[in-house]
Amino acid sequence: MEFVVYRQWEQLPDNANMLFAEVEKRSLFFSRTRLESLTQHALTEHQSILLLCVVEDETILAILPLLKSPQDGLRSLSNHFTTLFSVLVSEHDSRDDIMSCLAQGLSKMDENAIQLEPIDANDDNLMSLYQRMEACGFTRQSYFRFYNWSHPVNGQSFGEYMNERPANIHNMIKRKHRKLEREHLYQIRLYDKENIDRALEDYQMVYQASWKANEFFTDFTPSIVKKFARLGWLRLAVLYNEENPVAAQIWFVVHGKASIYRLAYDERWKIYSPESILTHYLMRYVIDTDKVSEIDFLTGNERYKQDWMTVQKERMGIYLVKSPMKEH
Repeated sequence: MEFVVYRQWEQLPDNANMLFAEVEKRSLFFSRTRLESLTQHALTEHQSILLLCVVEDETILAILPLLKSPQDGLRSLSNHFTTLFSVLVSEHDSRDDIMSCLAQGLSKMDENAIQLEPIDANDDNLMSLYQRMEACGFTRQSYFRFYNWSHPVNGQSFGEYMNERPANIHNMIKRKHRKLEREHLYQIRLYDKENIDRALEDYQMVYQASWKANEFFTDFTPSIVKKFARLGWLRLAVLYNEENPVAAQIWFVVHGKASIYRLAYDERWKIYSPESILTHYLMRYVIDTDKVSEIDFLTGNERYKQDWMTVQKERMGIYLVKSPMKEH
């Protein structure tokens, strides 16, 4: 095994796609499509990528995708919307040997510190890497980043899933749905592969009328939506009053897991709770049509997420710092 650093995606050998095909099944945040979009649309002029790889017989066994900048040194290739990061490694290879090679390679680099976030506190691959980096002279310090809420579907139908939700969810959706039907001519459209430009225009219109702050790197979300649509991973729903968009949600369904990515609604329509009506609609779709095994609300500990989800996890960050050489 050898430690190899690539500085551009194009430098990776073609067999790296076999690794990405495996790890994207664990999380959409490990997909090459998303990581490349980050590189193309969410980096500052002072940032560059480093793809730290373990290679054996020209085959990529592991990749640690990092950002390098003068201000932050080395940190995970991630952005504000990333909710999970890890070292990308095949489960079929010798993990301990791979992590030893990766740790030794990192210890020989000029950088003295590395920051990885957001990570699962119980990530076995990262735990193995930490142990070997400590053996190479690094110390580590962890810190809390945010809570993550998800729900394992376990073969439930949508009706069975809803029967387990709190009574306030049922009552609120029925009441708001009736009010919206009584007072407006509304419809919901689901976009997955067709008319994506129209869907994005309507989403952006809703976003601008919402409470949310303007985004940095405004090309990133449209880029990932279009690319995931081509892969069949997009579920973008828009609630319209006649032809005027008033609420929109971007979900992704990747290898049986639904991730609730972006939510927005026009504040003038708040009395109708359009976000809850759309969530109810998309929950039904991903459970009964897509037959997903898990639904993930990604980032945040808001009360409404706890009404829809059942499992809380912590996402952490970690600093790995190279200890100074002791003088004798």
